[in-house]
Amino acid sequence: MARVILFLSGQIGNVPGTRQLADTGIAGQTRQALDNITAVLTSAGSSLDRAVKCTVFLADIKDYAAMNIVYATYFPKDPPARSMVAGSGLALGARVEIECLAVAGS
Repeated sequence: MARVILFLSGQIGNVPGTRQLADTGIAGQTRQALDNITAVLTSAGSSLDRAVKCTVFLADIKDYAAMNIVYATYFPKDPPARSMVAGSGLALGARVEIECLAVAGS
């Protein structure tokens, strides 16, 4: 299998298969968004440890520290490059959205 780059669209912290946010807090939404990314990567033959770039969108920059604590637990060693943007108006009123680029294949 050739190496391919997976471009995942932004994931919010919704319960899979629903439009309901898993949590109202930034920590819970960050955890669920990263769990959603993990599920998509796994189904495509990749994983978080093969992520090369993530972009984090926050509804409020004040949530950065709390989001970062959770984010770091998903990337304990050699985290991918990351950009972060603060703004407003994320889907479904989410507090965080994360997109990811990862390698799949051998």
